[in-house]
Amino acid sequence: MGKKIDEKQIHQLISGNVKRLRTLQKISQMDLSAVTGLTHNFINDIENCKKGISARTLAKLSNALNVEPYQFFLPEGMHKNDMMIYVKDFNDSLQKVVSDLTGQYLSKDKKGR
Repeated sequence: MGKKIDEKQIHQLISGNVKRLRTLQKISQMDLSAVTGLTHNFINDIENCKKGISARTLAKLSNALNVEPYQFFLPEGMHKNDMMIYVKDFNDSLQKVVSDLTGQYLSKDKKGR
């Protein structure tokens, strides 16, 4: 490890990623608060680098934002691919539509026989 990292840099990294992941998914601080059970003020303080987070809070945020915990530690520019969130959502939606249509047409086919 060449460059020394201090606590403030880690707080900034996590804070920036919490906000980035939240806004990327178009989730307000209030909505994130409701899903995680954390207060709106606490989420605001995290995003503004006024509060650090515990492993428990990291788990709550990971689950609420549907991301892996390591994503809160990725430096700017190293995010795997922000579009993957949308690709996964689109894929899930497409699979549901195909399943629904398949079920509809298979049941019509059985009735028609």
